[in-house]
Amino acid sequence: MTTFDDPVLQAMAMRRSLAKVGPGAPTDDHLRDLLAAVTPVADHKALRPWRLITLRGDDRARLGEALDAAAGVEREPGDRNGKPFRADLLIAVVASPKPHPAVPVWEQQATAAGAAHLLELALWRAGWGVMWRTGLLVNSPEVRALHGLADDELLMGWLYVGSIDPDLRARIDEAPRKPLDPEPFLGALPR
Repeated sequence: MTTFDDPVLQAMAMRRSLAKVGPGAPTDDHLRDLLAAVTPVADHKALRPWRLITLRGDDRARLGEALDAAAGVEREPGDRNGKPFRADLLIAVVASPKPHPAVPVWEQQATAAGAAHLLELALWRAGWGVMWRTGLLVNSPEVRALHGLADDELLMGWLYVGSIDPDLRARIDEAPRKPLDPEPFLGALPR
């Protein structure tokens, strides 16, 4: 097991995606504070080509309806798509490219993904559980319309955010995952 003296590196090493989070979520004010941790994301020309949309309460039901419409699913009255209710807060991550001759769209999408991951790390460090979820319907016309996306924007999924069961958090802290073997991922140019 690798441990780091640096608290930032240690928080990064301990982060987990939690498929099941509990009730509760950070407030919008808390999210605004945590967004300061996103500032250092690699961002060529400082275009800030991303935005976030929070979904709480009935917005999650609307997302379920859009996902059902995209999938061609019809539900009985009173029945709903439960997927958006796996967390009290969903944060839609939107890549929102800006026209720039030196920064291609793919690079701006990478920046948006980087911003989302930094936010995910900040939420984890602040004590929240997070799972980044996507799916085949994430950029379907129905889901895009619900989020009010422009034609050039890309919905990169949702961060599902909620509380972490204290027993689970203790188990994670006591038994960190085995570190990644760097050999397959670190190399040099071919000769």
